[in-house]
Amino acid sequence: MDTKEMRKDLLKMALAAKSQGAHMGGSLSLVEIMAALYGGTMSFAPDAPQAEYRDRLILSKGHGVMAQYAALKQVGLLSEDELLTYKANGSYVSAHPSVNHGLGIDFASGSLGQGLSQGVGVALALYKKGNESSRVFVILGDGECDEGSVWEAAMTASHYRLANIVAVIDRNRLQYDGNTEEVLALTDFSAKWKAFGWDVVTVDGHDVQALKEAFRMHTEKPLAVIAETVKGKGFSFMENMPQWHNGIVTQRLYEQGMAEVEAVE
Repeated sequence: MDTKEMRKDLLKMALAAKSQGAHMGGSLSLVEIMAALYGGTMSFAPDAPQAEYRDRLILSKGHGVMAQYAALKQVGLLSEDELLTYKANGSYVSAHPSVNHGLGIDFASGSLGQGLSQGVGVALALYKKGNESSRVFVILGDGECDEGSVWEAAMTASHYRLANIVAVIDRNRLQYDGNTEEVLALTDFSAKWKAFGWDVVTVDGHDVQALKEAFRMHTEKPLAVIAETVKGKGFSFMENMPQWHNGIVTQRLYEQGMAEVEAVE
């Protein structure tokens, strides 16, 4: 998948949203993660987004959905005209995911701390139905892991030995209120997941190939992939800037961003 085009599409969506702003920071840190998932990792057919034996994707950090929309454009399920309705009244290209089975979006999200519990339920249901080939990918933010419900779900997944679930944590070290370690320190994040009975791998979250290799791992335990990322990745005026959790892209910033993307080899 073309991650340069995905970043351009994020800029286009943000400009179209005008004064409403756009969740650029946490979407940009997800670009390569979405590219790896939709670019051959997930069992997902655009012409059959509800196939029984597909892999499932739950975007628990729903404010990062711009990256998912850009990936859905890459696979032919969204047009550029549809992307430009981002945040518009009546548009299904909403600020947080809305259920849209035609796009393969099975869960609404945005209220943080709920996605992993949903994923555990789906993973358990797949086993109950005799489907042992489908996997459930749940994307969480690192700040989201302040929520106790995340760890209840993690403990449950381990208890039921759900080897068909993969938690992908966007470890960009920034949340709405600031640096994650200052808001509520996660300290040895990998050790926490291991203590809850998960296998853990830490990767460069902007390396598509490394992400694909991590996502394709099959173990006898639930798998946590900690993706080391940069919030606002790709634009000098956004990287590691908390204010770009939700910010306004002006025409000047749009042009600067486009020039920066084009300059990347």
